[in-house]
Amino acid sequence: MDTPDGDRVGGIEKIKAVRIEKLEKLTEAGVNPYPYRFEVSHKVEDVARLETELTEAETVVALAGRVMALRGHGATTFGHIEDRSGRLQFYARKDALGPDSYKNFKLVEVGDMIGIRGNVFRTKTGELTVRVGEYEVLSKAIRPLPEKWHGLQDKELRYRQRYVDLIVNPQVREIFEKRSRLIHTMRRYLLDRGYLEVETPILQPIYGGASARPFMTHHNALDLDLYLRIADELYLKRLIVGGFEKVFEFCKDFRNEGVDRSHNPEFTMMECYSAYEDYMDYMEMVEDMMRVVATELGEDGKITYQGNQIDFNKPWRRVRFFEALEEATGVDFRSMEENVILDAAARYGIETGKIATPAKGLDLIFGEVVEPQLLQPTFVYDYPKALSPLAKDHRSKPGLVERFEPFIGGFEVGNAFSELNDPREQRRRFEEQAAMRSRGDEEAQVVDEDYLRALEYGMPPTAGLGLGVDRLAMIFTDSRSIREVLFFPQMRPE
Repeated sequence: MDTPDGDRVGGIEKIKAVRIEKLEKLTEAGVNPYPYRFEVSHKVEDVARLETELTEAETVVALAGRVMALRGHGATTFGHIEDRSGRLQFYARKDALGPDSYKNFKLVEVGDMIGIRGNVFRTKTGELTVRVGEYEVLSKAIRPLPEKWHGLQDKELRYRQRYVDLIVNPQVREIFEKRSRLIHTMRRYLLDRGYLEVETPILQPIYGGASARPFMTHHNALDLDLYLRIADELYLKRLIVGGFEKVFEFCKDFRNEGVDRSHNPEFTMMECYSAYEDYMDYMEMVEDMMRVVATELGEDGKITYQGNQIDFNKPWRRVRFFEALEEATGVDFRSMEENVILDAAARYGIETGKIATPAKGLDLIFGEVVEPQLLQPTFVYDYPKALSPLAKDHRSKPGLVERFEPFIGGFEVGNAFSELNDPREQRRRFEEQAAMRSRGDEEAQVVDEDYLRALEYGMPPTAGLGLGVDRLAMIFTDSRSIREVLFFPQMRPE
């Protein structure tokens, strides 16, 4: 007995057979259904903008795009063509195209890519329309698009077949266009302030710069195990040592971790470093950069995320790490007592068996209890040293480091330090991390001897920052899941 899926697949195969038959008829008629190019004179948005300035006699346009609707009436056909900028009606007549050409035009179907040339006019109902004088089939589609109302609704299917999602859901294209504008605005902001854009290795012999499990691969020619980078930090700081005083990189990082609404194993970061500055300087920079981004992507510096209006014009709230924890839990954790942390973790439903160190427990409690409440832009700063092996000791508070994390919409969207530049202290921190690894903490960092050697040549006082581009894209496009802002999120095999 056929299953519903079997019916669907069987139906598609029948439709494909009909479409292939029409493709063959076009070929038999001397039409190449997959030509090499088409000269485009306008986009749809250009036609809409220029139509008021030109008369019908001179408004001749050449458009290319996908057929998204067709309505045939004997010797006339109405339809809609869609390109990246929008959708526009076209009107084809047998007496204008000629019998043979119109016969071939009737083989065009929804989903096909075509090019049309003709005059622009308005119908009796006032709809802007192109009267087709010539056309070309640019790509004959042999698989049908999903039905308008009952088609591509399943999210898993949308993520797997993003190419179809982009065709039938214009609002999805808008998300990725806004993501591109986000990156462009951040890049322009940094370039305007004297930063140099650089590239650092993705394949690394020693991974570092964050606490995470890596992906490993093997280089055959060198017979060498390599790791996909988990962060850019240590390579970018090598460049600070080398004399580049302001550097940044938009980078793909890879962490062998779970997948949820805010995590994907492959993700995009922007990391930047500036000599002679500290973490307080970078708080000011992040606040200013996000105000610029919100002005570009929002309305008057404000956006709405999941029903909450977020105002980037106001000064960000600033709260210290232990103060934020105490506000949310009523517990003062400054003593870092293990039993106090484990009791609190259990109270909030955190699996205590996964807590390798008291600092790890605090981090988990913070993520569970505090982070979701930080809807308005907030800086949490002055973290315990045990959570920050690459940050500089706090200049006046023993046991803490000069580190902040920015939060927006209930998410941590970045991480920043006054960077540790004492090679002896950095070695001691690395060795502490190595000891944690030996006790079973798979995310603890490893000792990087070459990075230590670089520090021994002298690194100036430096501020460092990493911002999660995907999470920022979620916030500025009002997307609930990270999968909505990645073209091709990681999925299990079909």
